[in-house]
Amino acid sequence: MKHHTAYIRIHTSMRYDIVNITGKVEEELRKSGIKEGLCLVNSMHITSSVFINDNERGLHKDFLAWVEKLAPYDVNGYMHNLTGEDNGDAHLKRTIMGREVVVAVTDGRLDFGPWECIFYGEFDGQRDKRILVKIIGE
Repeated sequence: MKHHTAYIRIHTSMRYDIVNITGKVEEELRKSGIKEGLCLVNSMHITSSVFINDNERGLHKDFLAWVEKLAPYDVNGYMHNLTGEDNGDAHLKRTIMGREVVVAVTDGRLDFGPWECIFYGEFDGQRDKRILVKIIGE
């Protein structure tokens, strides 16, 4: 069995953002040479997320508005923030949106359903972060 590991570096200019990383993951799949297997994409930070959905800007705004309603930014509203942080909400948003995705690799391509893309969700941005891409197969 072959394997390929890569790290996508990302730095958003905004505190909250959703970034389509499908092309970067596909590039790593091409580099791997793997034709059949699995591709794991994982946010390596506890205040950001990786998820699969539709590449539609209005939907992305809906996601950000929805998680803000569920876990609003509030410097004094979270016990975590008593440690000197201000990102208690970001930890909760990450839990809601998910840590990672696994996509089947078939004939050297990510085996998506219609309209599916891989996204990085940032909830405490404006600094350097990493996304792990781990591909295994033949």
